[in-house]
Amino acid sequence: QVQLVESGGGSVQPGGSLRLSCTGSGTIVSFWAMAWYRQAPGKQRELVARIIPNGATNYSDSVKGRFTISRSRAGTSSYLQMNNLQPEDTAIYYCFALGGNKVSEYWGQGTQVTVSS
Repeated sequence: QVQLVESGGGSVQPGGSLRLSCTGSGTIVSFWAMAWYRQAPGKQRELVARIIPNGATNYSDSVKGRFTISRSRAGTSSYLQMNNLQPEDTAIYYCFALGGNKVSEYWGQGTQVTVSS
C-alpha cells in the first residue's frame, strides 16, 4: 500500500514563505511524475506545479516565479517552495504522484495553507 504524506502547511502573512514536503511510504519505487494541486473553498482542484524524471517542470500561471517544485534523487519525495505568498494562495494543497507504470495514481491527504494579515 503506497501512501503519500504531506507536511509543511500552516499560516503566514502576505509576502511570507512556506515549504511543503511530500514523502511516499510503502512498497514503492521511483514515481514517474510528482505534482502539487490545490483546492480553495468553493473552487475546483487545480494543478499548481508538476515535475517529471528528467527534471522538467510545469507551473500554473498564477504561481510562476514564486513557487518552485523539486524532487528527491530517489524520486520518492517532492517539495514545493512557496515564496511571496498571497491571500489568493490560501487553499488545501495536495501531493500527487504517478507510479512508475504511468497508470497508478496516488494522492496525499492534503495540508492547509492560509495566507492572511
